Amino acid sequence: MTRPTTALITGITGQDGSLLAELLCAEGAQVHGALRGPLDRELTNLEALRGQLVLHEVDTDVPGSLGALVATLVPDEIYHLAARAFVPESWLDPAATIRSIAASAGELLGAVRSAAPLARVVVASSREMFGDDAPSPQDELTPCRPNSPYGVAKLASHQLVGLAREHDGLHASSAVLYNHESERRPERYVTRKVTRAAAAISLGLAGELVLGDLEAVRDWSAARDVVRGLRAIAAAEDADDYVLASGVGRTVRELVEVAFAVVGLDPARYLRVDSRLVRKPDGSAPIGNPARAAERLGWRAQTPFADLIAEMVAADLADLSATKRS
Repeated sequence: MTRPTTALITGITGQDGSLLAELLCAEGAQVHGALRGPLDRELTNLEALRGQLVLHEVDTDVPGSLGALVATLVPDEIYHLAARAFVPESWLDPAATIRSIAASAGELLGAVRSAAPLARVVVASSREMFGDDAPSPQDELTPCRPNSPYGVAKLASHQLVGLAREHDGLHASSAVLYNHESERRPERYVTRKVTRAAAAISLGLAGELVLGDLEAVRDWSAARDVVRGLRAIAAAEDADDYVLASGVGRTVRELVEVAFAVVGLDPARYLRVDSRLVRKPDGSAPIGNPARAAERLGWRAQTPFADLIAEMVAADLADLSATKRS
């Protein structure tokens, strides 16, 4: 891979941003990060790297702020990961979701065209842009019919990237991301909810796990594998769009069984289904086809699913055990 002199990551405090920052710092890049709020606060995912990073207080939802940062830094690589990321919340304020995702991507691409036309840009898109009824598995040519404001916004940013590549000749790529997990995943996501519950129940800190549809299928891979994919996309000779996914669908029930097996518990004793949490079933399985990434980038999701979940449970056990002792 080429080694960037400077890289800018928006959303650097999140799961993907912090893991990507670790990867880039290990390569010797000067990593700049854009984040909301004061810079002197505790940054849980970044404290070990704080001395190696250049952080900028930038709210990407404020028009002009991201463009000004790009014009000032003129970075070699840009990874645009900042966005409202929880799909159900996008229904609460669709306009804010569009501004946060699509408008910020448009501003970024405009700033790159004007001030940093040689930069390699990777914008995080989402499998949500395909909608619930897309043929399965989905690839880069699958028709898009999003059915949430989040999906609409991600599709718009994805299309803006393609236009910037074709119209302006930018090295701009869209990474179509499927579910990808780590111990840094917020607890509102089902994977972390399950691993946290398995750990808590094994320590006597909780008595049950409440979920919705156990037969819902997701394509889960490790976040560390995905950020390697983001880096490979930026380093590729030609820009393009890439699905980053494991290519394997698994049910929530399987997730629960794997997590509880780590702590030696029978999930049936602790699992309760709440019908209020059951969402409308997907019309087709949301599974990604990563063939293009494999062929052109040599990228594959390498971490076995059971190993990923075991790592997450172990991290939750360590965290809850420390809290219990204190």
